[in-house]
Amino acid sequence: MLKLYSTQSSGNSYKVRLLLARLGRPFHLVEVDIFAGEHRTPQFLALNPEGRVPLLEMEDGTVLGESNAILFYLAEGTELLPADRLERAEVLRWMFFEQNNHEPGIAQARFWLRQVRGGRELRTHDVDRWMEEGYGALRIMERHLEKRRFFVGETLTIADLALYPHTWLAPEGDFELATFPAIGAWLARVARETGGLDLYWQPPVSSRLVTGPVLEAG
Repeated sequence: MLKLYSTQSSGNSYKVRLLLARLGRPFHLVEVDIFAGEHRTPQFLALNPEGRVPLLEMEDGTVLGESNAILFYLAEGTELLPADRLERAEVLRWMFFEQNNHEPGIAQARFWLRQVRGGRELRTHDVDRWMEEGYGALRIMERHLEKRRFFVGETLTIADLALYPHTWLAPEGDFELATFPAIGAWLARVARETGGLDLYWQPPVSSRLVTGPVLEAG
């Protein structure tokens, strides 16, 4: 069975859980509490020296990190990754956009303003930049979706799954989505396509990472 090392509140981890559920792939979920430093234990660093989640472990022990790389791997051969060469490139285009233009503002704002205790005070000098970058990304998405149901083609792809979690969670980073009606309609469509599974859904098989001493970064 596939094993997914994941943090429940992580938008990047949520992407992979959504895809696995959408594909009907059984998997063992291992919760890694990054706020308790479990991603810096010897056990986890032996699997992923970067100390990041999500991390997918195959049945043969091979591991794959980076959320969008995991999406691409799992979607191969399914309707969620088009066979057409140009459409596949378009999927990658939006997945690169998510990492380079979307996540740095929107996900960072949510992490520091909502999830880290005292984060707003620690990173107050970054808030304006996050807002500028995040709203810039949302405006690009809104224009693209005004004439489309999904980001690539006429059906759900992993481009949508890459962009959905952090967009849906954007209000937790102080972003207002009411002025983006096309995004709102798209979020509703993706939610229907993925069965309405929320951020805290878990598969039947789950466990916690067995922790060891936390190693200092660097």
